Amino acid sequence: MSPTKSATVKVDLGGRVVEVPKGGLYDRYRMNTDLDEIDRDSRVSGVEFFRRLPKTKVQSPIGETLTPNFYYRMSSTRITMLAKSKAIRSRLPQELAPLEVVPGIGLVSVVFFRYDVCDIDFYTEAAVAAAARPARHGGPGFVDLVSGLGNDHLHSYVLSLPVSSQIAQVRGHDGYGFPKWVTGLDVEIDATGTTARAANDDGEADLTLSAPTPSVKRYASGERVSTLTSYTTIDGAWHATQTQINMLAGGSSSLPRGVDLQLGRGRLSDDVRSLGPIKTVRLDVITEGQVALHMPTPTSMPGLRAS
Repeated sequence: MSPTKSATVKVDLGGRVVEVPKGGLYDRYRMNTDLDEIDRDSRVSGVEFFRRLPKTKVQSPIGETLTPNFYYRMSSTRITMLAKSKAIRSRLPQELAPLEVVPGIGLVSVVFFRYDVCDIDFYTEAAVAAAARPARHGGPGFVDLVSGLGNDHLHSYVLSLPVSSQIAQVRGHDGYGFPKWVTGLDVEIDATGTTARAANDDGEADLTLSAPTPSVKRYASGERVSTLTSYTTIDGAWHATQTQINMLAGGSSSLPRGVDLQLGRGRLSDDVRSLGPIKTVRLDVITEGQVALHMPTPTSMPGLRAS
C-alpha cells in the first residue's frame, strides 16, 4: 500500500509550485540525499550502485537541479507486445521509426512502476511506449534489436506517462519533456504477482493489469545493469534521456500466461488501442531494483523519415 498521506510543504520548480511530503527526502535534501541515511533504511539493500554515480549540478527548465535522480528501491512490471509497424509509425514523430522484429511488425509495451524510496519521495507511474530505432542509425532494424537486447540498451518513444505525485509530474513534463499528468495509480508488485490500476479523470478504470510474477532470481548490485534511452522534445529541440536500471531481483518469461491487461476509458487505453497490439510476447518483472535517471541532453536527429 502507498504511504499514509501526511503534511506537505510547497517548493518551487522553475516557477511551478508543488507540494511534497514534509520531512521527506526532497524536503530535507533537495536531490542531494545523504547516502549513509539511505543505507540505513531497511527497505534498501544497499547504495553501492549510487556511490559510483556522482551527481552534478545543472541548469534545466525546472531551475537548478542535481542529476541523476536516484531511486533507491523500486519495482516494475512490463508487458511487451507485437504490433503492426504501420500503427506504431502513425504515433511516432516524423524523425523516429519503429524498431521491427520482422518487416511490418514492431514492439510496444505497457509498464507499471512503484518507487518506494526516491530522491523525490514515493510515487507510482504507468507508461505506454513504442520501441524505436536508435537516432542517427541507418542499419537494419533487426541488427538494432539484437544489439539492443544483447547490450541491455533499448530505445523508446513514450506516448503516455501518468504519475501519482505533483513533483514527479512537473519534473517529468517540464524538465524531461515527457507526456505526464497526475492521476490515481495503485501499483502492487511482489514475488507472487502484480496488480495495478490507473484511473481516468473521473476516477474510473483507465488501464488495469494483473499478472503472475515469473520465477524470481536475485542478483548482486551491478551484475544486471541495463540502459533505456527515451527521446523527447523540449522547446522544440530533440533530447535523449538515459535511464540506468540496476536489477537486484526479478524474473522474465516469453509468451507468458495469465497476463490480464484490461482497457477502460482514458488516455492510456486510447494510446494502447491506437497501437493495435497483436500478441503479448514477454513479461518482465523487477521485484527489487534501483534506478539512476539522468537529465535529458540535446541530441541530433536525422532528416524526416519516409512515411
